[in-house]
Amino acid sequence: MNTLKNAFRDIAQYPSAVVGLVIIVLLVAFAIYAVATIPYNEAIRLWRGGESVWGDYPRNAAPVWTNWFSAVKKPETLILTTDDDRVLKEIQTVGSNQEVIMHYVFDYQYDDFPQELIIFFTSTYDVKQPHISMKWITPDGRELRMSQMSVRRSDQYRFELDERLKRRIKDMTITQGLFAQPDVLPPTVLKGQYELQISALLFEPNAEVDAKLVLYGKVHGLAGTDHIRRDLMVAMLWGAPIALAFGILAALGTSVLSMIIAATGAWFGGAVDEIIQRVTEVNLVLPVLPILIMIGTLYSRSIWIILGAVVALSIFSSSIKTFRAIFMQIKEAPYIEAARSYGAGNVRIIFNYLIPRLIPVLIPGFVIGIPSYVFLEASLAVLGLGDPVLPTWGKVINDAQAQGALFNGYYYWVLEPAVLLMITGLAFSMLGFALDRIFNPRLRGV
Repeated sequence: MNTLKNAFRDIAQYPSAVVGLVIIVLLVAFAIYAVATIPYNEAIRLWRGGESVWGDYPRNAAPVWTNWFSAVKKPETLILTTDDDRVLKEIQTVGSNQEVIMHYVFDYQYDDFPQELIIFFTSTYDVKQPHISMKWITPDGRELRMSQMSVRRSDQYRFELDERLKRRIKDMTITQGLFAQPDVLPPTVLKGQYELQISALLFEPNAEVDAKLVLYGKVHGLAGTDHIRRDLMVAMLWGAPIALAFGILAALGTSVLSMIIAATGAWFGGAVDEIIQRVTEVNLVLPVLPILIMIGTLYSRSIWIILGAVVALSIFSSSIKTFRAIFMQIKEAPYIEAARSYGAGNVRIIFNYLIPRLIPVLIPGFVIGIPSYVFLEASLAVLGLGDPVLPTWGKVINDAQAQGALFNGYYYWVLEPAVLLMITGLAFSMLGFALDRIFNPRLRGV
């Protein structure tokens, strides 16, 4: 307990270390929150889901908070169902049939046009499909009639595909024609109360029809959406535990195994030490990134396979030679001779007397090494070699690059994961450099 208190007291003397530690704690809390609120299987299902999962989300929508910094208030997504208080549903008898009239009324006060509009129909019938007719009423009383259609049990109507509506609107997009002020150029939003009127003619006694109007906005959620409507907040949340787990496991496995191998070689010497040094020298000239690219291309892109390959390729690194030089000095210390004199075995000496002396050196190196592995995982994902099922920060950047996000002005798509990666690297680096000063007496005054 006293040792822990002394460590925190030493860290408190370095403001950069305190800032780094606070950021790391926040990242860990962020990761725990992600795992607790979105279980692993659910995260995979959401990230791999299509229209059935993300059908109510807009495409390439910026985060909601971007409205705070813009003079133009962009629309948010509006969903209206028959269960909503703003929707009035009437049932009338027309001869031997029934007519269901649904009035979708909403107030539109945004400065920009919506992205698109879709009506999702669900109906129940035995043989004859319900017949649908629709009418759009603007705040100034204008009426726009749309194409009529028969709806299946699960169907949808996309305003932008209605040829009849296009002919009436002429030189504007569908959303501009529905929401623009008449005879005003350039097209300007007409604010006020709009109504969509849907009339459904039912030909069977037990037939039913229901409709959901989705008015897709241009801003959505805290992180925005991508080209297939996915909420990027899923990837922002789950990117944290994946990045931290990969970085910590890789750094810990590499540091500990390198130290054990170096201690073994220094203690036994001879052929054991010679083999370790030759393997290290060969490994130092191997290009790690191209090898990982080959593994991801030819064998597997599983994050666990990549993690194992990263650890295997990083064990025999230059740190083995550094550790060996220190162990060669420690093995000549008097207390080592004393341990040998009372019969301590090789394993006991290596793990109880040699390795513990280098723990102060191991800790800063371990902390500083974490960002490099986090960036390595992200780099592989950016190159298209990340785990295809996991929502990671690097995978988001890869998707953004493939869809030309920067070219199309979707800066949030790239900046959000990039900023999180930079914050993660900065936090561990600040803490690691401070720990290096704390544990290395020669750097205390630096």
